[in-house]
Amino acid sequence: MSLDLSKLAAQVGGMVARLRVGTEERNRRRQYALEIAASQAIDLADLKRKIAISRGKITWLVADLLDGLSQGCEAPPPPSEFNVLATDGSHIDVDRHKSTRCYLINIGAAWLHYGAEPSAFLDSFPRLYAEDKDLVVVPTRGREQPIEGTLLGIKRAVEECHQLAELAAGLPPDSPLLALVDGSLILWGLEAYPDFVTGAMLGEGFLRHLEELRKLGKQRRLALASYISFPRSTDVVNVLRLALCPYEPTDCDLNCPPGKEKECDKVAGVQDRELFFNLLGEGQRSPVFISQSSVVRKHYGEHQVCFSYIRLEDEVARIEMPKWVATDESLLNLVHSLVLDQCWRGLGYPVALSEAHEQAVITTADRENFWQLVESSLVAERLPTLTSAKSQSKRTRWI
Repeated sequence: MSLDLSKLAAQVGGMVARLRVGTEERNRRRQYALEIAASQAIDLADLKRKIAISRGKITWLVADLLDGLSQGCEAPPPPSEFNVLATDGSHIDVDRHKSTRCYLINIGAAWLHYGAEPSAFLDSFPRLYAEDKDLVVVPTRGREQPIEGTLLGIKRAVEECHQLAELAAGLPPDSPLLALVDGSLILWGLEAYPDFVTGAMLGEGFLRHLEELRKLGKQRRLALASYISFPRSTDVVNVLRLALCPYEPTDCDLNCPPGKEKECDKVAGVQDRELFFNLLGEGQRSPVFISQSSVVRKHYGEHQVCFSYIRLEDEVARIEMPKWVATDESLLNLVHSLVLDQCWRGLGYPVALSEAHEQAVITTADRENFWQLVESSLVAERLPTLTSAKSQSKRTRWI
């Protein structure tokens, strides 16, 4: 039986009514945030000091300042010859109702060369993980952590970066290269896992591949970035909240107990993209900010994640970069100009990422065919193909 939308119509109507009531207040907060961000009265050096002394005492994520707060930067023209390399991934998770434990990661890749002799390479790299060492992260002592669900999503991000570094190493070094991934460079989900999982996924995985790309950058002009469409981040707006706070250092638990009216609430709920959609002109980027995520501060080292916002025609995108890219003006300009060029060619979204995504997609039919291949291969080898009663029930047509 399909979803009965008639039973949801009243609930959806109630949700829309609540949103309508909150629109005026939200517009007021956004306008106030714009006024604060554009204010010439803000002492950036003093604000940066306040961010530093308040770290660990505030209950929201606040960006650190690198080169300003609100001024827009124009994009330089792209080089006459350049490359864009992008990877994206999808996966088939472990299914405990199936006869064997395994998962699949499919990495799509697109290499686009622009210039006098343009060319393109599109491919996918599917890999099956079924060995014991692939299915769990094993600690020195204690309980092992199965790789499935959220952790498998993190594993996929590691493999996307791995494939990016591997392909970048094989490209000719005679023209600039933008290496691009979709989503955040910050592996947020690791905050919920033990340290040995973080070590395996970051130290032995993601950061090792970032280092490979950094070393490649010493041999050629190479910039690494990630692209986040329609971001919901509030790191920069939270800087404004800190600027509004009358306490120094800002200490939310000590000075602002639940129920107390707070000065910073005047801009609460505003998102960074709303701020920069109004502050930036089309094609401009914001100043660069430094992420203060705990996982980044504890583990990323010289690959500390910085970010900037780029204003497109219809939206604002968040661009994340390692600090070694963000603090190199030549590489930062390369990211700005080529991301903008890619979005123009891709009707608002980087065309290389679109192509990589198309190579990575696993359809519903693909998933069914994959499990049929697994089960038929087990049958051919006369191995047991036991499945749960629940799985069999879902595949049985009842009258």
